[in-house]
Amino acid sequence: MIFAIICQDKPGHLQVRLDARPDHVAYLNGLNEKGALKFAGPFLDENEKPCGSLVAVEAADKAAAEVIAAADPYAQVGLFASVEIRPWNWVFNKPENA
Repeated sequence: MIFAIICQDKPGHLQVRLDARPDHVAYLNGLNEKGALKFAGPFLDENEKPCGSLVAVEAADKAAAEVIAAADPYAQVGLFASVEIRPWNWVFNKPENA
């Protein structure tokens, strides 16, 4: 099942995000190599600066998605004010249907 990991950065933590970005990208690349990553990218604020993340992963259940979310370097450095994990059904423009 696909789970959407929806994260909101703590206010004033852009530098924390930038500092941890190389490790975060490496982590996502690792998930991608395992076939777990479906898509990912940052939310942007009114100044087009990153202020959160949307990461969609394939996981057996919500507990497994929680483990993936907790292991993200952004989570480990305390970047997020909130993290919501929700099951998601990819209906339109699914790559394997293209």
